[in-house]
Amino acid sequence: MPRAVYSPTDHDADALYIARAHVPDAFLCVEYAGNRIGLFSALEYDRMKATGAFTHVLSLEQYIEKTKEVYELESPSPGDMLALLAVELEVERVLVGARFPALLLRQAEERGLAIDVAEGPLFPERQVKSDAEAAQIRMGNRAACAGFAELERMLAAATVRGDGALLLDGEPLTSERARSAIGVACLRMGGFAFGTIVAGGDQACDPHCEGYGQLRAGELIIADIFPRMADSGYHGDMTRTYIKGCPSREQRRLVQTVAEGQNMAIERIRAGADGRAIHLAVTDYFNSKGYPTGKLDGRNAGFFHGLGHGLGLEVHEAPRMNRSGANLMAGNVVTVEPGLYYAGLGGCRIEDNVRVSEEGSELLSEHPYDWIVE
Repeated sequence: MPRAVYSPTDHDADALYIARAHVPDAFLCVEYAGNRIGLFSALEYDRMKATGAFTHVLSLEQYIEKTKEVYELESPSPGDMLALLAVELEVERVLVGARFPALLLRQAEERGLAIDVAEGPLFPERQVKSDAEAAQIRMGNRAACAGFAELERMLAAATVRGDGALLLDGEPLTSERARSAIGVACLRMGGFAFGTIVAGGDQACDPHCEGYGQLRAGELIIADIFPRMADSGYHGDMTRTYIKGCPSREQRRLVQTVAEGQNMAIERIRAGADGRAIHLAVTDYFNSKGYPTGKLDGRNAGFFHGLGHGLGLEVHEAPRMNRSGANLMAGNVVTVEPGLYYAGLGGCRIEDNVRVSEEGSELLSEHPYDWIVE
């Protein structure tokens, strides 16, 4: 069945997957029988022909005139043009993704085109990464590593005030300040880091809290960096946990247990493995070490998020390794990011990426696990 996309590439990874180039304005594209057919205005027409990603690049201006004539319209919509394109392809139905604009869907249906909405990924083949795609993810992770190196430099250079607050060059070292410096370090490597997490203390017990305010010695600090490469749109995604100063015995044991859980998970990853089973095995291991998952004083505690997710043109994509899970396929790139979170003690998460193979997995991220900063 033909698959249709209408979006700018920055808003829909499927559009970027088809175009293989950045297109800032929404464009209509149909993929069918090995062909990629895109409608582009004069602004983009020559550039899209030059990229080689499309088998057919059609002039939007000419197609508007053609649609006007066929449907006797003064101002045809993209939905009208999709319906006409389907007629020319001699198809009666097309498949669209969940992000396809509802108004365009309705317009095309009014022209008699049947449209199905994919219940899963519109392009499930995106889950299997080529060598070139894996190389782009490696580059994203190198950008993340530059961010970690900058954070480590800042923590090492920081002094400790009497109340434990960290100062750098006489000014408070805050999550916001660290996040900005990480962003600059990633940018130097060609990656845009948005939503970076630098969360200390109990803030880190909320895994998606970006962190705010003063960073302190003696508290676990989670740094989660997932830059998007400017040229290709592929992401890296890595997490490290740090502490400034000497950790307590409980903090050491927490970090060690998370590291052991990650190693155990990576050893089990291979083509055909059940992502749900791997997730539950790590959960059981944490339970056996005295780290249960559940509610503690009214908030979630333990290992209450998924073990990992697919990574590529989106930072979160299929397949998942969680309680729902999926069987892994050769070529999948997944994060492996166990974590433990207990208010009062703090949070720890360690994250790397692997590419699944028949024999096991290939590590696509590499950065030291030196979490104690003097």
